[in-house]
Amino acid sequence: MKQMKKAIVSVLVLCMMLGMTGCGKKDTIKIASKPMTEQYILTEIIAQLIEAETDYETEITKGVGGGTTNIHPALIKGDFDLYPEYTRTAWLNVLKKEEMEKDDDKLYEQLLTEYDALGLTWTGLYGFSNTYGLAVRQETADQYGLSTYSDLAAASGELIFGGNPDYIELETGYARLCEAYGMQFKETKQMEIALKYEALKNAEVDVINAFTTDAQLAANNLVLLTDDSVFFETFDAGTIVRKDTLAEYPKLKEVLEKLNGLISEAEMQQMNYEVEVNGKEDKEVARQFLESKGLLAK
Repeated sequence: MKQMKKAIVSVLVLCMMLGMTGCGKKDTIKIASKPMTEQYILTEIIAQLIEAETDYETEITKGVGGGTTNIHPALIKGDFDLYPEYTRTAWLNVLKKEEMEKDDDKLYEQLLTEYDALGLTWTGLYGFSNTYGLAVRQETADQYGLSTYSDLAAASGELIFGGNPDYIELETGYARLCEAYGMQFKETKQMEIALKYEALKNAEVDVINAFTTDAQLAANNLVLLTDDSVFFETFDAGTIVRKDTLAEYPKLKEVLEKLNGLISEAEMQQMNYEVEVNGKEDKEVARQFLESKGLLAK
């Protein structure tokens, strides 16, 4: 009997030492997000759906600084298994394309081809586009008579621009915008996505690059300027995942594909609003959304 007890204790200790290698522990899929509310909600939607549909566990790392700039290399290394991304952010920041493909379908097909060579793939698009825009305070718009990007270009020498690293550092992003409209801002400041609206509200900057699904646009009395030369293209959202992760977790692909075409722009903006303005937890908002779509039991 003593020998049996010792054997049981030895097995338990071995299980503790081995950790991830078995002994009843579920598999864990590691999910990353950029530092923005929308991504927090999306990663919760992904994680909750995976755990509802499979026996896999998930681990979310929310708010990775630098966004795509740091998440993509970590995904390549295997530190993460998947994350939500936007088509033209991937086109510009990852593939380093200097010319923008205007056709959404052609761009997506090329993304699939080139990501395949990186050992990655897209499992589809959610159904909404989070497109860049430029936002200013109402008082700034009134002071300088701003309603369009061309108006902003004329006043840019007196204004400070604030933007996230993904956009500022990319030559085909911020630099391309300034070249297209002849903008020459007095100063440019880099800041994380989550800090831009607070900086704008506190007059630390005068202009920020916004996203069309941002709840803060309505909540802070801001003006989204008109892109009068139609500079910004659509940035469709979808999931990027490691191909070896899909091979290791055979149920995962089918689960992720359930998100395709599931989220409209209005629904995404409302979910952002519920978190940022109404103070709800991103986990709660994600759960309520999945319940409304019949993908989680109430």
